[in-house]
Amino acid sequence: MSRAYIERLGPADARWVAERIAESFLVLDATRWLVPDEAKREAVLADQFEIVVAHALRHGLVFGTAGRTGVAVWLPSIGDPLPVPEDYDDRLAAACGEWTPRFAHLDELFAANHPHSDHHHLALLAVRPDRQGKGIGSALLRHHHAWLDANGVPAYLEASSETSRDLYARHGYQVSEPFHLPDGTPFWPMWREPVTDPL
Repeated sequence: MSRAYIERLGPADARWVAERIAESFLVLDATRWLVPDEAKREAVLADQFEIVVAHALRHGLVFGTAGRTGVAVWLPSIGDPLPVPEDYDDRLAAACGEWTPRFAHLDELFAANHPHSDHHHLALLAVRPDRQGKGIGSALLRHHHAWLDANGVPAYLEASSETSRDLYARHGYQVSEPFHLPDGTPFWPMWREPVTDPL
């Protein structure tokens, strides 16, 4: 898939991007821990992801592929830290209900393991389940990596499965020791230095 099929998204896209991520993340062990009720999981995840996506649309970069098959949510971490989403605690509680403490715990884990050096944070990467394994995620990575490489900016992410960890490794990310949810589910911090062309 060429970069021509990828475009930067705007505020009107927040909901469908959140729904695409929620749909794609249902199979993850982490989301089963976050929302144990299978019947409510996708709706809760979509509401929570919408907070993150709307924040990224305002302060970062959100890209989507043609046909809405894949999305990437990037947050720059350059210089001063980004503000937290407006009214975050109240909005998180409204979105997540009885599972709010679990999402808050995950936020704390992410914050405790986040690097301090300047970088762009790949907060979320998702591909529609029936289109996974067809190069869409890789195309989204290459799209923004081209900018990162041209501007000498590293990237950071937290891989939530062995499959995604291995995908990111193929794109130049170095894996660190995982941190874990209370049930033992791992997240792998991963860092990518920008690629520079040899002189």
